[in-house]
Amino acid sequence: MTVFIVSLVGSEFTMPSMTTSPTGTSSPIGTLIAAFTPRQPIFAKPALIGTWTLQIIAAVILAQTLFFKFTAAPEPVYIFTTLGAEPWGRIGSGVAELITAILLLTPRTAVLGAIMALGTMAGAIASHLGPLGIVIVVNGESDQGLLFALAWVVTIASVGILIIRRAQFSSMLFNLRAVVSPGVSRT
Repeated sequence: MTVFIVSLVGSEFTMPSMTTSPTGTSSPIGTLIAAFTPRQPIFAKPALIGTWTLQIIAAVILAQTLFFKFTAAPEPVYIFTTLGAEPWGRIGSGVAELITAILLLTPRTAVLGAIMALGTMAGAIASHLGPLGIVIVVNGESDQGLLFALAWVVTIASVGILIIRRAQFSSMLFNLRAVVSPGVSRT
């Protein structure tokens, strides 16, 4: 098991900054994909355990809400009706959370997943601080602020992932900058 995780996460893997087509020209899509697939760093065991723990916590919280969103349970319907985004906001946020959970559980895309989780949770926290309120009451039943608390757990876990994977995060930002400004060279 340890060998598998180390080979999956700990290997040095570098994606080229530009991909070329069979004719020798660079592909803009390939360049964009390469920008979001940074080199995998070698982690010390505590960092490896820490990042995977945070990634799993965030992914599980995001994934466990999917059933309720996709089956139109009363609580998500109430939330998105209050926000004026029912049903498309509920379904769209469910799809975004599904993609985010998958990205978080894939080592090469965990940083992108953490960024998406931060964006998604920023919207959730803002909604709770705004029109929804911290405590959601539907049909006389209160969540006692659980959804608000879970949004903060995912936010804190995502920040932790970005801190632990900061080399991968900065590599991704540099690669993205190279896509936007092709004349920038890495020194």
